[in-house]
Amino acid sequence: MNYTLRQLEVFTAVARAENVSRAAEHLGMSQSATSTSLTEFERQFQIKLFDRVGKKLQLNELGHIILPRAIELLDRAHEIEALFEGKTGFGPMRIGATLTIGNYLATLLIGEFMQNHSGSHIDLDVHNTANIVKKVAEFELDFGLIEGDCSHPDLIAQSWVADELVIFAAPDHPLSHKTVVTLDDLVSTPWIARETGSGTRQTFEHGMRHVLSQLNIRLALEHTEAIKRAVESGMGIACISRLALKEAFRRGSLVEIPVAGLDFKRQFHFIWHKQKYLTPGMALFIERCKEVAAGVTSSDQIVLRQPII
Repeated sequence: MNYTLRQLEVFTAVARAENVSRAAEHLGMSQSATSTSLTEFERQFQIKLFDRVGKKLQLNELGHIILPRAIELLDRAHEIEALFEGKTGFGPMRIGATLTIGNYLATLLIGEFMQNHSGSHIDLDVHNTANIVKKVAEFELDFGLIEGDCSHPDLIAQSWVADELVIFAAPDHPLSHKTVVTLDDLVSTPWIARETGSGTRQTFEHGMRHVLSQLNIRLALEHTEAIKRAVESGMGIACISRLALKEAFRRGSLVEIPVAGLDFKRQFHFIWHKQKYLTPGMALFIERCKEVAAGVTSSDQIVLRQPII
């Protein structure tokens, strides 16, 4: 063969970072060695894999074709290396999860997985839906766990478990004492919402679409815990996943505000690139996610114990 696995590692690192310096840092190589490796790789085959756009190196058409195949080859190489070393785990995995899933499910699932497969190495990237979709589409993540739908043409989306948003308030909020809460009540009170680009915000806006333009959204926050604290302090009401509110409802620090006629149901999904090779480790992790959700009708019914690692 006229190329090495190291050259493929350099190529994929540069493709993901769009920058030789950042790729070199990730690989633990000098910038000059990284640049030389990439140049030699292209020279060997008399090809170009990148277009220079300002300070960025962006994949050209050929580079886009080669990238998923290079990643698959490297994934398989990691599996073989693990077998040579007698490891019981799997090769490295880069998993993306949206904030609700990441904070309340993914960390526990990953902890359990690593406890059962001690040789595994997992990087978890927790961000909103738009960012996770983008990173999976660009092969920066192996697969993602997201809230809501995904219509990206390059990605496969597979349903996982049902979820539901609920409107909630502090126990002393005026709406918490009303027998019947109407849309007029919701319009006349301040709101704290998730940021634009999140799956939660997308589901919330769809459920409130008939009065959305009338809502007084005072504050938009990225993290569910920050939203819960803001509501507890009396800044307004909010609407997030019941999964994220389970403990607060149990303690009584927050209360649900039921409103008839509003639909905040959605699905959690697995997503991965259509050209992505799912390693045995990735397939096993996804299968475990399905197992813990078997027989439940909503994400807040999933029971996971904190693993000891």
